[in-house]
Amino acid sequence: MITRRLVLAGAAALAFTASAAAADDWKAKYPELTFAVVPAENASGVTERWAPFMTYLSKELGVKVTLRIANDYAAVIEGQRAGNIHIASYGSASFARARLTGVKTDAFANDINADGSTGYYSVFFVKANSAYKKIDDLKGKNLGLVDPNSTSGNNVPRFELDKMGIHDAEGYFSKVVFTGSHENAMLALSQGTVDVAANQWTTDDDSTLAQMLTKGMLKNADGSAMKKDDFRIIHKSAPIINGPYAYNSDLPDDAKAAIAKAFFDAPAKDKAAFDRLQDGQKKGFNHATTKDWDGTIELIKFVDALRKKKAS
Repeated sequence: MITRRLVLAGAAALAFTASAAAADDWKAKYPELTFAVVPAENASGVTERWAPFMTYLSKELGVKVTLRIANDYAAVIEGQRAGNIHIASYGSASFARARLTGVKTDAFANDINADGSTGYYSVFFVKANSAYKKIDDLKGKNLGLVDPNSTSGNNVPRFELDKMGIHDAEGYFSKVVFTGSHENAMLALSQGTVDVAANQWTTDDDSTLAQMLTKGMLKNADGSAMKKDDFRIIHKSAPIINGPYAYNSDLPDDAKAAIAKAFFDAPAKDKAAFDRLQDGQKKGFNHATTKDWDGTIELIKFVDALRKKKAS
């Protein structure tokens, strides 16, 4: 005998099945997602750092998540523009550049530092045994930058130099070199290729320099390992918001929600993968929105205006 209770139960079961099927529709359309990062270190180091997190995301999302190590920030921007990159780890400036040039990308998270803050700094490093104590001491010397679309490695340094009255870095320094990565900038400084290098820094224990020293990547002329005291910061910027993790705007809402949830659950669900990704220097992911980087867009416009002024 069919009772009202059985009918209601059957209807509820059908509704649940339909809802589950709808939630899985995006997986049929996107059986594989591409996650792009720009290397702050050598490619093998990036792979080792990110691979466990890709495995975690694949498990949580139920689709394969493939890591793509982009050559530079421009490659990430153009990959998202073409729809070939579904999720990306951006720097603040490169995300602002993507938005300024019409890329359909939405920020959903950024890193939380060990102290609970969500920002970092752009700094100018010199070797501690040099005579350089301030930027004024470096006129006619060589400056190492990172990438044209790097926040801490190009855009903020130029903004800071402009505040000091140095409106044309190429005219002030003997040579301005784009090294290609944060690690390469510090290598160039340690090897004497440049006299001062711009880089990212959160604390003495949370920076590209700290990571490189831990791995023994920086050497003195005699082959001995360099130490933190071998470098000196001669200028530090105002705080910069940590760069975002962003997904393609055209992804289905269910996919976006699943991706965001996987990120925010990561520290608890797979602490080993999260700690490997962050070198134990971060405490989680912060809920963020695209508008959080509106201020960075104004910075990019300022740097663009400097470039145009110089060209004219």
